[in-house]
Amino acid sequence: MKRMILSAFFFNPQGDHRISWRHPNAPSREIYDLPYFQSLAAVSEAAKLDAIFVADHVGMWDTYESNIAHYANPRLEPITLLSALSAVTSHIGLLATASASYTEPYNLARMFASLDHLSHGRAGWNVVTSSMAEEAMNFGHDGNIDHANRYERAGEYVDVVKALWDSIEDDAILLDRESGLFADPRRIHRINHAAKYLKVRGPLNVPRPPQGHPVIVQAGSSDDGKNLAARHADVHFAVIRSVEEGQKYRADFDTRLERAGRVPEDLKILPGIHPVVASSRDEAREKEEFLQTLVPERIGVDLVSSWCGIDVSGFPIDGPLPPLPDIESYDGQRSNLERMKAFAAQGLSIRDVAHRLINAGAVPSVTGTPADVADQLEEWFTAGAGDGFNLMFPLLPEDLVQFCTQVVPELQRRGLAQSEYAGATLRDRLGLRRPPNRFDRA
Repeated sequence: MKRMILSAFFFNPQGDHRISWRHPNAPSREIYDLPYFQSLAAVSEAAKLDAIFVADHVGMWDTYESNIAHYANPRLEPITLLSALSAVTSHIGLLATASASYTEPYNLARMFASLDHLSHGRAGWNVVTSSMAEEAMNFGHDGNIDHANRYERAGEYVDVVKALWDSIEDDAILLDRESGLFADPRRIHRINHAAKYLKVRGPLNVPRPPQGHPVIVQAGSSDDGKNLAARHADVHFAVIRSVEEGQKYRADFDTRLERAGRVPEDLKILPGIHPVVASSRDEAREKEEFLQTLVPERIGVDLVSSWCGIDVSGFPIDGPLPPLPDIESYDGQRSNLERMKAFAAQGLSIRDVAHRLINAGAVPSVTGTPADVADQLEEWFTAGAGDGFNLMFPLLPEDLVQFCTQVVPELQRRGLAQSEYAGATLRDRLGLRRPPNRFDRA
């Protein structure tokens, strides 16, 4: 029986709700120390989740003063963090976000190859093109790189990284003491890449990763983002609001995969959800509503401005959204702008939109008793709306612990979630093939 993939998503270290740090049960300064994340990883691995997914930005959201005051949320660098966690975990996958816009491809290929070796084949790279102007200004730009160029460059970038991972063939390292040969030079390759955006000679100075290529994850849902995922990604993190939308999303991706010379089994789609678990439906609803009361109204307005690409603070908060930028010329995150246009079409006020973004961003909440939450996940999964779920817990560690100790056992009883880890690597456990080496002479 097919089973669902479950990934624990960590963006804000206190939880995925934007102001979860104010909750009385939220962690404090321990979020900058290893034992806190070690405890999250231990709970996740005990529940046999497939992966922990550490999201990231390479800048601080500081366009608006209230962001610094309430929501600056500096975080640890994810590859450093996951390298430490690789030493205190055994099976769970380790997914890290790294920017294809602001990291040299040789350095990135080297870091993820190293993480894959240290973890014995559990590493994954979440490819992002970085859409915040605050990020661009940390790397010598005055604003965002043009959207189309970001994704065109990202496609070239990912191909370069994969070529570097292939540049030392699996059997190239000999360590032959008798002959004195450390490696077979015929199996080590310069990639000699020189194209529109990048020039990289190679070879990589780390042996080929245990998985061949660490698992490649991608989350952009604009047309350019989906095309990048169809060409290169193994896992796609999706924003889906209903079963019907998920089914259409899968069908669209299957068409894109075919155009890219791939098959549906090559790509796993994980919709993001906010799970809120309690002993009763009323209690779950109260938990969700309590977090909402902690949010300063100005944060919601600033969030709307960020998603729109327009400062809406000067417009009436109970009035409609102002005219929004054209999608095709927008250099920010286009999937966010598309969601804003959908809100505008529904006639929502700025206050209404702010409340929605504060509560759950764009992903749906799945709330109720453990059985209720399991029922909703089973409905989506069995209908083909996703291959599993990216679990975005509003409050850490509380919501993670409740999900892992109450919902996961229910899913396991139904045969929907794994009860034991099987397979040597993360690719094996996700049902993904090991990529062939482009330089393999055979």
